[in-house]
Amino acid sequence: MANIHPSAIIDPSAQIGDGVTIGPYAVIGPNVKLADGVQIYPNAYVEHSEIGKNTMIANGAIVGTPPQDYRYKGESSNVIIGENCQIREHATVNRGTGENTSTIIGNNCILMIGSHVAHNCLLGDHVSLANLVSVAGHVTLEDHVFIGGTVVIHQFVKVGKMVIMGGFSGTRQDIPPFAKTDGRPAGIIGINTVGLKRCGLSLEQRTNLKKAFNLLWFSDYNTQSAIEKIKDEIPTNEHIEHLLNFIQTSKRGVTKLRGKQGYEAD
Repeated sequence: MANIHPSAIIDPSAQIGDGVTIGPYAVIGPNVKLADGVQIYPNAYVEHSEIGKNTMIANGAIVGTPPQDYRYKGESSNVIIGENCQIREHATVNRGTGENTSTIIGNNCILMIGSHVAHNCLLGDHVSLANLVSVAGHVTLEDHVFIGGTVVIHQFVKVGKMVIMGGFSGTRQDIPPFAKTDGRPAGIIGINTVGLKRCGLSLEQRTNLKKAFNLLWFSDYNTQSAIEKIKDEIPTNEHIEHLLNFIQTSKRGVTKLRGKQGYEAD
């Protein structure tokens, strides 16, 4: 049974699961599905969205509203948010541009205060956006990505898994998996050692990724020569393969910007 405050406004089309809490002055608009255990805090607004189990939408957050896109002409689209997410105060998530398209956020994600996810984005699992991050349309963030505060990500950019981007930054090009970035625009300063440890990568795996990064970003080799050297000299595994495939299939191009010399995985 749901716990709905009498001041909340609920559209008749809304589907509300067991154990859902909807706080004072929250608005649940048309075409909304709230799975079991969802928490909607006071003054939140949700429409055209599917919200997964045990996800919370905090005070003043706005989910499922029309995209900020001149091409949008009122077509049917939505937002899909997974389980155990936190959409924090005043965060915004727009629905897709294009008939029957979606903006998708995976499981166990957190969108911190004032962050924005634009139309047609795809966020994997365990993605964290710090305060005031702005993610433009059609951006892909793979699993276990952490984006630092006030970072701006250009439309159609792809950020690989287990990346950490330092705050007060931005990028117009793809960021490779496993990277640690800093500067404005974002440049590669090494591998995300802490994040890789937390995801269970061994010392050997981290060290081999670090060697690959040094060849790609901290040597005199061009990208193709570095890739060939990696294939010849570094034992392959799923992470090395993912890194090389990401680079070779990038549509916007992976950033070649770099910061200080890479460091040893510990």
